[in-house]
Amino acid sequence: MTEPSPQSTPSTARAPHRFAVFLACCVVLLITAGALVTSKQAGLAVPDWPLSYGSLNPPRWWQIENVRAEHGHRLIAGTVALMTVALAVWLHRREPRRWVKRLSLVAVAAVLSQALLGGLTVLYFLPTPVSVSHAGLAQLFLCLVVTMAVVTAPSWPRQPGWRSGHAVPVARWTTACIFAQILLGAVMRHTDSGLAIPDFPLAFGKLIPPHWSFGIGIHFAHRMGALIVVSMVVATWISARRSAWQDRGVRLPALLLLLLVGVQVTLGALVVLTGKAVLPNTVHVGVGATLLATSLVLTLGSWRLGSGAEYAHVGATAAEGALS
Repeated sequence: MTEPSPQSTPSTARAPHRFAVFLACCVVLLITAGALVTSKQAGLAVPDWPLSYGSLNPPRWWQIENVRAEHGHRLIAGTVALMTVALAVWLHRREPRRWVKRLSLVAVAAVLSQALLGGLTVLYFLPTPVSVSHAGLAQLFLCLVVTMAVVTAPSWPRQPGWRSGHAVPVARWTTACIFAQILLGAVMRHTDSGLAIPDFPLAFGKLIPPHWSFGIGIHFAHRMGALIVVSMVVATWISARRSAWQDRGVRLPALLLLLLVGVQVTLGALVVLTGKAVLPNTVHVGVGATLLATSLVLTLGSWRLGSGAEYAHVGATAAEGALS
């Protein structure tokens, strides 16, 4: 496989990586903006699509609170889509690895599909399956962008010849659990089940709800999922300390993961205790996306650290590069 051009300066070699990192941050912002729309129940504040009141940018849209939330979300989404296309073009011109180029095309397809799902939610008046699919695809798109940010770091090895392995094997399962928990949360939000159990930490004053409905069931499953995620994050942190704590690329995301899961549980409790107040309800989704991205960074860095002795010295800084 072809090496990057020796004429490339460190700054130009790092530029696509930095752009991908910035794009990943913008995707988290986009997901948070979408959560604000849901929290305010403003999904139909702009009733047409792809235009907004028949215009690309309706006059004085920022003066009406719910229109500001919905149209602002659309503007951020459009910007993210253009940035994703720009990154794909950039990688096709500069990136020697075919699989990375293909990954960028998958990201473009994902963001366009996400826009279509967003339009369908409006045109069909927020159907739950489409809204949940919209939320789930947003998280998958974030994972694609985060992966591109990690593998375009200059410290990520370009050479073949390594074998698969994981320095922190539990990290991949933690990432999967966080994604599943986010999907449960999306179902709960879009079926209006966030207050199906109105107290916390108990459920109707008991450990197990004394009666059941779909809303209570999905809400209780989300709470149980939170316990699983916390357990997996703690297990990941312990595994990282035992196997690769000397490497900053593992240590930093592991510590951040532990911090974020504590913040996330606190926000989840506040959502219930405040009766789904807009601020904790919105930030809860944004922190969830950040938690997923952090776990994925740790997973990818762990995989490179366990990819064979020949490239271990390079893989040790791969995930660290993704955070720079």
